[in-house]
This record gives sequence, C-alpha cells and structure tokens, in this order.
Amino acid sequence: MERKFGPVLGQITRLIRRSFDVRARKIGVTRAQWQVLYHLREHPGVKQSGLAELLEVEPITAGRMIDRMEEAGLVERRPDPADRRAWRLHLTAQGADVMDRLEPLADETIETALNGLPREERDSLFASLQKIRTNLLRDSGAAECD
Repeated sequence: MERKFGPVLGQITRLIRRSFDVRARKIGVTRAQWQVLYHLREHPGVKQSGLAELLEVEPITAGRMIDRMEEAGLVERRPDPADRRAWRLHLTAQGADVMDRLEPLADETIETALNGLPREERDSLFASLQKIRTNLLRDSGAAECD
C-alpha cells in the first residue's frame, strides 16, 4: 500500500465517491446532481456563482446543471431581493425528498468504509481529519464553506 498521505487520501476519496455513486444511481441520481443537492441543502439561497465555486466548476457549467435540475423539479431559482439581476437557488420539496433518500445511502457508504474500526479509532480519525482541514484552510486563507 502507498505510504504517502496525499495519494492514499485521494484513493480513499475516489473509492468513497464511487461506492456512493453506485448506491445513488439506484434511485436515479447522478454524482453531479447529488453534489448540487447537497450544496443547496447546506447553503440554501446561494447564488449560481457561489454554487459554481462550491462545486469547483465554471459558472456556465453550474448554470446548465441547474437548468436541467430545475426542469426535473429538483431545484428552483428565486429572485434575489437585493439584486434584481441575480437568482437564489433552493431545493424544491422533490429535491429535499431526494436528499432524504440519499442520506441513508451516505451513511451506509461511510459505515462500509469504516467497517472494523472501533469507535475510539473512528473518533480519532475524524478529529485528525478536522485538524488537517483547519490547517489547510488557514494556510490557503480560504473561508470554510461546509
């Protein structure tokens, strides 16, 4: 097994996403869709440009995703009361329902990943990851977004 932190963390992240994708596809949700739904649940009312930043995609790409998801009834655009040119993004009731269905799948995926780790090791792992995240946020000057 690789002993370098970055590659191992990248592999774990990729495998968790892949495992969750398989589960999410069973209810008809793509990775792009569940990422949009997740961010809109965590940041209700975010502007399209803010969502693009959270997703790490170009604003035009986020716009196309939102167009398709709006047509599917998962998200809605609402006028921004402070800026007539801007729209605020929100989950619809249908989008919230999909998130409710995805939540157990996420829990199942993480439980599979952490299988065999005792509670103390899980807690220690999570605390270490939080510390690493805090260090990197501080180093980059980035704001915490989720």
